[in-house]
Amino acid sequence: MRRTPITLSDGRELIYFDLPSDPPRETRDVRDLPEPPQASELRYDEPRGEWVAIAAHRQARTFQPPASECPLDPSRPGFATEIPGPYRVVTFENRFPSFSQRIEGSPTGPGLRPGQGRCEVVCFTPRHDGSFADLPHEDVRLVMDAWADRTEALSATPGVEQVFPFENRGEEIGVTLAHPHGQIYGYPYVTPHTAQHLAALERDADVFTRLLDRERAGGRVLVSNDHWTAFVPYASRWPFEVHVYPHRRVPDLTALTPAERDAFAPVYLPVLKALNCLFDVPEMPYIAGWNQAPVRLARDTYHLHLQLFTIRRAATKLKYLAGSESAMGAFVNDVRPEQAAALLRSALPQP
Repeated sequence: MRRTPITLSDGRELIYFDLPSDPPRETRDVRDLPEPPQASELRYDEPRGEWVAIAAHRQARTFQPPASECPLDPSRPGFATEIPGPYRVVTFENRFPSFSQRIEGSPTGPGLRPGQGRCEVVCFTPRHDGSFADLPHEDVRLVMDAWADRTEALSATPGVEQVFPFENRGEEIGVTLAHPHGQIYGYPYVTPHTAQHLAALERDADVFTRLLDRERAGGRVLVSNDHWTAFVPYASRWPFEVHVYPHRRVPDLTALTPAERDAFAPVYLPVLKALNCLFDVPEMPYIAGWNQAPVRLARDTYHLHLQLFTIRRAATKLKYLAGSESAMGAFVNDVRPEQAAALLRSALPQP
C-alpha cells in the first residue's frame, strides 16, 4: 500500500491509498472553500445514560445530487469535487462532520460538552456506478488497509473513545450520495451498542469465542475459509443479517495479519453478491459496520466482527423500525434466521 496525504483548501486532510503500481497523486485542491464548521454539541440523556450529538450544521449537507454533480467523483475540468484528481481508494475528513477537533469556544456545562472526535469519508472506487460487491480482491485488501490505517490514526486522536468504519448503501437506508462510499466515525464516547457488548464481556470474557464456535458448528454458516466465517446469527434482529468473524480473536482491524486481510474478500464478496441477488430489485439497501474494541477498554477480550444487514424483508416490503423497535429497542424479526440462511446460501455465486 502507498498512502499520499494532502491538505484540502479548507484545511481538511485527504489521503490517497494506492497500490505500488498506481501513478503518483500530485493534484491539489483548487477550490475556495469556507472554514469547516465547529464541533457538534454533546448533550447527556440522564434517564438513558447516553450522549446525543446535536449537529445542526449537517442540515446543509449535500443531498442526492445528480450523477453529473457527485462530490465523490474525481475532479474533472470544469467541475471540482472533494477529491482533486484520479484515485483508487481515498479517505478525507467529512465536510459536514458529526464530530470534529474544532472545539475552540464550544459551550460546556452540566450534561454538555463539545463533540470532539473525527468523521471521515472512505471512497471505495472512483466509479460512480460501481459497488463494494464489484471490487476486485486486491482493492478490497486496499480498503481493509485503509480502514486499519484510519482506525489507528483515529484511535490516537484527542477525545476519541471508539472507532467505527461502516457503509450505508441505498436510498431506503437514507444514503444522500449514490457514489460507493463508507464512513469512519471516531466517537467521543463508547456507543450504547458496544456498551452492551462490554457488559456481556464483564459477565463472561469468552462470550464471543463461544458464540463463534457454536455458529461455526451450526447450520447457518454461509461462507468460510481458514481465517473467516460468515453466518446468519441465531438471534438476528434484521430480516437478512450476516456476521463475519475472524477466527482469531483480535480487538480491531489494526491487529489483523496480512494473511487475514487477504482472506476477507473471498468470504465477504460472495455474501454481498448473494444479498444483492435475493430479490429482483435494482439495489439491495444495506448497512455494513465493523464492531471494534473501544480505544481503552476490553482490548484483550473483545472480538472484532462485521455486521451486515438489510431492511428489505421481501421484494416489495421493508422492515420499518416502528413502535417496538424505535421506542423500546425491542426487535421483532419477520424472517426466521434459518430461512434467511437458506435463501442466502441459494443465492451465493457458484464457483
